[in-house]
Amino acid sequence: MSDNQSPKSSLPPLDRRELLAYAAWFGPAFLAAQGLAEAAEAAPQTAPAPASKRYEMKKSINLWAFPYPQKMSLLDCFRLAKDAGFDAVEVNFALEGDISPAASDSQLRAIAAQARDIGLAISGLCSFLYWPYSLTAEDPQRRKRGMELARQMIAAAHELGTKNLLVIPGSVYIPWLPEMPAVPNDLCQQRSCEAIGQLLPEAEKADVYLNLENIFANGFLFSPAEMNAFVDSFDHPRVRVHFDTGNIMQYQFPEYWIRLLGNRIGNVHFKEYDKRAGTEFKLESFRPLLDGTTNWPAVIAALDSVGYREYLTFEYFHPYTHWPEALVYHTSDALDRMLGRKA
Repeated sequence: MSDNQSPKSSLPPLDRRELLAYAAWFGPAFLAAQGLAEAAEAAPQTAPAPASKRYEMKKSINLWAFPYPQKMSLLDCFRLAKDAGFDAVEVNFALEGDISPAASDSQLRAIAAQARDIGLAISGLCSFLYWPYSLTAEDPQRRKRGMELARQMIAAAHELGTKNLLVIPGSVYIPWLPEMPAVPNDLCQQRSCEAIGQLLPEAEKADVYLNLENIFANGFLFSPAEMNAFVDSFDHPRVRVHFDTGNIMQYQFPEYWIRLLGNRIGNVHFKEYDKRAGTEFKLESFRPLLDGTTNWPAVIAALDSVGYREYLTFEYFHPYTHWPEALVYHTSDALDRMLGRKA
């Protein structure tokens, strides 16, 4: 090789299609750092990030991001969340444990007091139980049990001092249970309307909102127009939307939903999603915040534009096996940057 010949000049050129493929997977900045300037230049140019603005929304985290109850107690989780800088935690209603049908009113009030003493609010009550005991299941016994649990959740939310109860209004289909019979869309909607209508008097008495969550995998309420029409059909201030950013990212974009849902949004899950993982349904597509393809500046600006000032709750199902506190601190730091609290 001559003195004026660079090592790169002796390599075969990469065609534009290959350059674009590399750029799409790894990003132009990474490729430029590897000396592949052509790939960086071939990448579609993105708009510069907007100037930092401070938003008044509040930081929350769901307990599924902690190794609870296997490795940490509820009090340990609260202390860690506070130390990491969260304003609130979202707790989960299970069949057994601290927050379950077995918990007495006084025990639930004690949990709320523990959180307050540490300096945290309870941002909402969530539950996985809407899946095995769906309000719209074909099995009438499952529907009956689902209603019993929903009533217990309303009462638990009240004792925990939160006004926010997440409700999965129903499912046409549950993708991880293909053997379960699908529910026709019209029947799913009919059953859901009946169930929520029956729960409303109890929610009103308990001063609790029934916040209906959008789910991308259940075949029900797939568009903002459908969600708006469903919520509005109750004509009741206690029925709102629990908007989850990740639950529509497989095929859609949360920033567009937010502007259409508007002030129906009562609570929010921030779930990161990586569209680069493809369109197959899998939990691994959900990522720690900022490690995905969500346009977070656009999402936060949309929430701000509709007047949302309440909790942004990080929801994640895989606490880290080693040093699980790292995920909690990372999430808090990411939210600080997203909300303009930290440069």
